[in-house]
Amino acid sequence: MKQIHLPNTDLVVSEICLGSGPFGGSLGRKDSFALLDAYVEQGGTFIDAAHIYNDWIPGEKSRSEKTIGAWMKERGNRASLVIGTKGAHPFLHSMQVPRLSSQEIVTDLDESLAFLQVETIDLYWLHRDDRSRPVEEILGTLNAQREAGKIRYFGASNWRADRLREAQEYAARAGVQGFSADQVLWNVAVIDHANLPDKTMFAMDQDLLRYHHETGFPAIPYTSQANGLFDRIAKGEYDGLGQNLKQTYPKAANLDRYARIREVAEQTGKTVNQIVLAYLLNQPFVTVPIIGTTKVSHLLDSLQAAGTELTAAQVEYLAG
Repeated sequence: MKQIHLPNTDLVVSEICLGSGPFGGSLGRKDSFALLDAYVEQGGTFIDAAHIYNDWIPGEKSRSEKTIGAWMKERGNRASLVIGTKGAHPFLHSMQVPRLSSQEIVTDLDESLAFLQVETIDLYWLHRDDRSRPVEEILGTLNAQREAGKIRYFGASNWRADRLREAQEYAARAGVQGFSADQVLWNVAVIDHANLPDKTMFAMDQDLLRYHHETGFPAIPYTSQANGLFDRIAKGEYDGLGQNLKQTYPKAANLDRYARIREVAEQTGKTVNQIVLAYLLNQPFVTVPIIGTTKVSHLLDSLQAAGTELTAAQVEYLAG
């Protein structure tokens, strides 16, 4: 896999990032290690985690981070990886209550450092926003943690364009480090923004996309393969999707989108899944899609999207 430079940082990452949502949950330690090993063997260097992952399962907390930490310790490969993790997520029992105070950010960060068994996190994400909290305060906390050596760079996940603009403009005025990237729900599917099941999540919209185009601000898309939507459509399984996915991905619009993806797949000799990722990889600004899977075979298929070149006309055609 090609290694790319994240603008305005000294981070160099593989062009596809491995997500860790299932690690320590639906995927046990042995199978999680196998996925991580396969990813690294294919040239992968960028791993994404979150303090909250698998906390919806009763019992032990932060199982994903702990699994990655144990794997890095056993393999002795921390120095060759770029590790990102997310914190300051609302508690699952009170999703409507933000957790973005300085104390909450630092508490989550310190726990993530311990669970990952690292001294520094390369890219630390705020998992959600709190629009009532000034960006000056938030960036002040993050810069203090950077100065303390706990994080190198930081990003925003599920933030809207106006808040990113506000934060970046303040950072420039104040001469402090701003956000280095945006982690946002984004894929080639047609998304019904009004019907996202989690109202604290935010999907790429026209305002945010315009901001990325205008500034070159990097995007690290999550749910980059639309929860396997197009593979399921190819198998005639759309009607068997759960209600949340049906609400998120309306049928008629995405059947049309699938037809476009399949046409470009035939033109390029790639699979449908690979074209879904190639759409993101061929944007005019830096993008590093996060992929999530529980099977090595699916991982290897997805990684074949790396290096796929689409024309600007094909990218535009895929977007409908």
